[in-house]
Amino acid sequence: MKGIPWLDSKPITGILDDMAKTADDTTKPKKVKKQGRLSQMWQVFQMTRRYDPKITLILVGYFVVPVLVGVGLGVFLPGGVLGTIVWILSGVMVGILLVLIVLGRRAERAAYSQIEGEPGAVGAIVKNALRRSWTGSEMPIAVNPRTKDAVYRVTGRGGVVLIGEGPKSRVQRMMGDEERKVKRILPAVTITHLFVGPDEDSIPLYKVSRKLVKIKPSLTKQEVIAVGKRLGSLQANPVGLPKGIDPTKMRAPRPR
Repeated sequence: MKGIPWLDSKPITGILDDMAKTADDTTKPKKVKKQGRLSQMWQVFQMTRRYDPKITLILVGYFVVPVLVGVGLGVFLPGGVLGTIVWILSGVMVGILLVLIVLGRRAERAAYSQIEGEPGAVGAIVKNALRRSWTGSEMPIAVNPRTKDAVYRVTGRGGVVLIGEGPKSRVQRMMGDEERKVKRILPAVTITHLFVGPDEDSIPLYKVSRKLVKIKPSLTKQEVIAVGKRLGSLQANPVGLPKGIDPTKMRAPRPR
């Protein structure tokens, strides 16, 4: 939707959606699916290499080291020819697995680097990369219409997390306002602040989801559901829009 930058998260969704489509495609023959998966992986590698020139050497290293270890174990450990073959194949499989894991993480980081510092970048993370039991909306709960600084809210086993997007000196006040709103209806729930911005102690965009996973659980699954329902009453009206107007249904005035 034009005019609302935090709804535009194509750099992230382009990679994740393509990989998801490939994984979920169960209607094509097995051979075609395998070719499509390899093609997708090659495209991901090509995209990642543009933003991460060292990716080729890194992937080669992650593949070669397990293979060499497998060869060494096969040669020096008893087991004969069959044991040597098994160790070598095990090293190859471990190498392939490591390559896929590292490529996925590097590709994710490269994709996030394209929108680093852009308004609404945190919304893309909330929409596409929340892990485990964390949930949230890609739309911010508070926005500064002049600076485009924003605050996002996610909930999970670790309580409520407010994510500030922008310089800490500017978003701290908005974060405090939103924390007070939550405390009024959920005084016993843990509230954590995360900052994504240009400050040295801010969290890089690609580490937001990992940071959430590390937060110590303080709620049960049932309590998370109850907290989500209570927070539904705090749904913020987008800054600058009159109450009762749905921005997705607005129409241009008819010419007279």
